[in-house]
Amino acid sequence: MINGILWRLRTGSPWRDVPERYGPWQTCYERWKRWDEDGTWARLLECVQVKDDSLGSLDLEVVAIDSSIARAHQHAAGARKEGARAGDDRTG
Repeated sequence: MINGILWRLRTGSPWRDVPERYGPWQTCYERWKRWDEDGTWARLLECVQVKDDSLGSLDLEVVAIDSSIARAHQHAAGARKEGARAGDDRTG
């Protein structure tokens, strides 16, 4: 189940797309939500950071987060308007 949560966080996919091998997506979501609300994820991150820092392997200058997804509304993405036909050039 934790692998299902990590898979979803890594891919950015909807919860419903979590592969069945990780268990029901609802269970993964509920566990993630509960642990997020009670601070479990923050504590885990803190423990990992403290351990890496004590080993001298934590380099905060190279930590990066990729946020390269930018979704556009269907109308902004060039979708055909309702009732418009192919080749119909109504600019109003």
